[in-house]
Amino acid sequence: MQLIIAAVLGVFVYGMIAAMLGTILPDISKRFSLTPKQNGNIALAQAIGLMVGSFTVGPLMDIEGKKVGMVLSLALVTIALGYLRSVSGYGSTITAMFVLGLGGGVLVTAANALPPDIDPGNPAALNNLMNIFFGLGGLVTPLVAAKLFKDEARRLALFAAIMAFIALLISGTTAFKPPSGRVQFQFAMVTDLLAKPELLLLSLLLFLYVAAEVGVWNWLARHLIAQGVPEGKAITILSLGFALGLLVGRLIASQVLKNTDPKSVLVGAAVLMAISTYLMLQTSNPNMAWAMVFLAGIGMAPVFPTTLGVVGQKFGDVAATAIGIAVTAGWLGLVISSPVIGGIAGDDPKKLKKALLLLPGLSVLLVLVSLAI
Repeated sequence: MQLIIAAVLGVFVYGMIAAMLGTILPDISKRFSLTPKQNGNIALAQAIGLMVGSFTVGPLMDIEGKKVGMVLSLALVTIALGYLRSVSGYGSTITAMFVLGLGGGVLVTAANALPPDIDPGNPAALNNLMNIFFGLGGLVTPLVAAKLFKDEARRLALFAAIMAFIALLISGTTAFKPPSGRVQFQFAMVTDLLAKPELLLLSLLLFLYVAAEVGVWNWLARHLIAQGVPEGKAITILSLGFALGLLVGRLIASQVLKNTDPKSVLVGAAVLMAISTYLMLQTSNPNMAWAMVFLAGIGMAPVFPTTLGVVGQKFGDVAATAIGIAVTAGWLGLVISSPVIGGIAGDDPKKLKKALLLLPGLSVLLVLVSLAI
């Protein structure tokens, strides 16, 4: 039971820091007079940290145990959040966000590698249940920032650092399953995994999925506003439509997966994504948009945790390394998605309707990859 608590707290903390940049950036930009280009570089530093952390920690956990990954990640996150409180300008902010990304990448890999140790028979169902707390963490951060701390970045960073430190203490005092002792690091263990077609397909699936999810988070509200939806309503559609859909979808998936093959769930989720993301771009009616965005959230909800559940169950003693590779592919989708959508739309927000057709396109590719798996 304590291991489940440690995993859930880890996912919750990552949900908090995933929403951190978007929440604190207005305050930091105002304080240090940062340009949009500098904001973009800060986001890129965090994304690079995520990729480095996810890719490198897998072999360490397969050799030394998953407790090392959880403790290391939460220590990095706590340190980065503490440093974020005292940043003095653009350079120190980039450093803090890179370290926060590094800790976050390690944390996602470590936490999502735990379900096979807790429920070896059905890790995908547990992964979906755990990742409900990612959504809760993502909702808590902007809510706490606005209601309690009046959008003051330093106070929010301190609150998040305290939560990360509590999670660190719990992980540090929890008994984890020891490493198998059968894995010794060789560069070949990574290259051998990279040559396995199923892992490459699962990694491609996460690349496509994260690119689509990030596209919704970053661009949907701006698209709706350009179609004539009031700004407040557009943001509500995103937060209480898409985010709520993700939470509900993962709760549903955690039950469906008890009696359904994970790969069938992935195919069904991708089909729902394709239909709902296309339809949400065809209306300017706020109520219809909310319904379609909610369905898109439900469709997207099981993809990330179910995929990692399949990877964790499939690759045994080197599951953490395999999960790290798959998660890194997902972060690559994060890096690529928004620049591509922004490039297609150019300077005209109304062209986002055309640019965001990339989302149903990615979803159709997800269907094909899921069928191939």
